[in-house]
Amino acid sequence: MSSTTNVRKDWDTYFMDIAYMVSTRSRCTRRHVGAVLVQGKKLLGTAYNGAPSGVPDCSEAGCMIAEQYELAVVDGVEQMVKKERCIRTIHAEQNLLLFTDRIDREGSTVYVTDQPCWTCANMLANSGVQEIIYHRAYPKDSDKVNWLMEQKGLAFRHMTGYVPPDQTAGITAP
Repeated sequence: MSSTTNVRKDWDTYFMDIAYMVSTRSRCTRRHVGAVLVQGKKLLGTAYNGAPSGVPDCSEAGCMIAEQYELAVVDGVEQMVKKERCIRTIHAEQNLLLFTDRIDREGSTVYVTDQPCWTCANMLANSGVQEIIYHRAYPKDSDKVNWLMEQKGLAFRHMTGYVPPDQTAGITAP
């Protein structure tokens, strides 16, 4: 047995690995996202993105794309930027909040494979969690979300250098 097999993962890596494994349940054709709720070192809930129960998902019925336009500053110039979002699925963070109790969320940590979008960030900011740790950046809403987390005083950490489990390599769409 080599000495590397005896190395124990740190807690952040352990829980992010679980979030990635949870994301394998998603049937979204654009992005697989997983989220876990942790209090101390105790796992309290898991969730992934997908259509509501009993409703055809993206792999069965295709993505339901909504187009939005937003004023943004690009290279110092204000311009209208088109954003496309699939509205068929409930986001992993939203499902996590739907299927966990407020009392369990108070002071807890959420590990999520992807940086929350603006809507999910708003919901998490009002949910009782104290920390959000994510792996993949979501540049569409990054500036607004970072500002919100700072305003709320929530710990908001990007796990740079993290490598997802091999078993999730085929499902982590960009």
